[in-house]
Amino acid sequence: MSSLRAFDGADVLAGLSLAGLLLPEAVAYSGLANLPPQAGVIGLFAGLVCYALIGRSRFAIVSATSSSAAVLAAATLALGADAASQRIAFASILVCGTGIAFLLAGSARLGAMSNLIARPVLRGFSFGLALVIAVKQWPHIAGIQTHSTDFFSLLLEIVRSAGNWQAMSIAAGLCALLGLFLLERVRHLPGVLLVIVIGIVAAPWLAVRGVILTGPIHLALEFPTFVAPAGGHWLPLVEFALALMFILYAESYSSIRTYALKHDDAVHPNRDLIALGIANLVSGAFHGTPVGAGYSGTSANDAAGAKSRAAGLYAAATVLALVLLFLPWIERIPRPVLAAIVIHAVSKSLHIAVFRPYFRWQRDRLVTMTAVAAVLLFGMLDGLLAAIAFSLAMLLHSLSSPRLSVLGRVGAHDFVNRERFPHATCPAGILILRPEEPLFFANAEPLLAVARQRVLQEADVHLVILSLEESPDLDGTALESLGEFAAWLTARKIEMRVARLKESSRDALTRADFAQLPLSGLDYSSVDDAVGDA
Repeated sequence: MSSLRAFDGADVLAGLSLAGLLLPEAVAYSGLANLPPQAGVIGLFAGLVCYALIGRSRFAIVSATSSSAAVLAAATLALGADAASQRIAFASILVCGTGIAFLLAGSARLGAMSNLIARPVLRGFSFGLALVIAVKQWPHIAGIQTHSTDFFSLLLEIVRSAGNWQAMSIAAGLCALLGLFLLERVRHLPGVLLVIVIGIVAAPWLAVRGVILTGPIHLALEFPTFVAPAGGHWLPLVEFALALMFILYAESYSSIRTYALKHDDAVHPNRDLIALGIANLVSGAFHGTPVGAGYSGTSANDAAGAKSRAAGLYAAATVLALVLLFLPWIERIPRPVLAAIVIHAVSKSLHIAVFRPYFRWQRDRLVTMTAVAAVLLFGMLDGLLAAIAFSLAMLLHSLSSPRLSVLGRVGAHDFVNRERFPHATCPAGILILRPEEPLFFANAEPLLAVARQRVLQEADVHLVILSLEESPDLDGTALESLGEFAAWLTARKIEMRVARLKESSRDALTRADFAQLPLSGLDYSSVDDAVGDA
């Protein structure tokens, strides 16, 4: 069920529980994005209300996320936004651009685009990003100012400035972090809210001892002042907006799909794209942060017992009441406590165990480790793009490796790989070959070169059967290579037949109309039929 309910006590309780988690996280993620505290609160309202009214997942909670906040900070820095007003202006353009990108993708029904980012890439990226975020929060805990932007330079600067670390600030941050980890073990207890309350109570005492507080939060709704980048270079803005969209959608779709599968709900990716687009447009229009369906908020919503999207609306109403009634208190949250909340939130992605399956399966280990290294070496945006490019390169390398099986008969009708089943036999004068990867431009020529070698190694071959069951379609290179292979066989007075063709592949070969490969040689639904007709 995806519709809003008129009233449900479970949704009300879930909304009340969520507010204590979402509000301090929103303020904390604003700092992570190098934006004023109100940016995260505005993004929180936009995400909760827009998704509840438009989206389809019963459990998705759309708000600021740690990954998007960190990427936004890196993007505004890369665009040369030094002053606070310039950062806010560029951030508004980027968040609105992200919303427009979501809307265009939803209108074009590109809901499956997150599949372009392989899960090992996401695992490695999330781990590396969490590590970067945790390190970037340490200056807030230690009460120091840093100027480095890349990971290793920042780490070195933090170590070199150890003599300037503020003991009381570190104590406040570490106590908050320890409290968060301990309280998360108590089910249904709002640990984040308790830590925040304790921090606010201790704020006057901490401030006297040099601990920095959050400071004023201005929630006046002001429409953005769009400032064009220097020299009118809009391309970087477009690139960063697209990167933000990909990261947000990959994270959001993962959360939405996980809980849809858990509760046997349907997934509506294109509708969710539209909902995320409108939420980001609204957030960007009022100087808010980018928003997405983060895993922490979504999992907390499910754990709190939410039954419908109305829980998000109740959470928004509760946050509004907290802001109206307790804003002066929220402004007193010690900054080290907010940094501890961010570190605690990203710590879920810092478990080495997420890599264990890939090493046990002996699959994608290099891709995962490369994603981690890319984020640390090249930064969040370039690191993600580098990791995606590397994973696609590894895929192309795997698909372009010519793997060709020679088939033999087992039983009455089954044909299997003779290398795996040595007792399989093949009728005299017939060679049956099966490519183990789809034929396409990168592997067609080398694979059919291997096929020629197999033909030359066999004695008295008069029929070659090519089983193309692994090829759902054929591109131009594959078609030309098949035509050349058929001509090569014909020159040696060897007949060629193609078995188990998919419809698209058969249509392509029919249109190609190779003289050496007549239509009669394409109409074999099985290898057994092709052999039996010999």
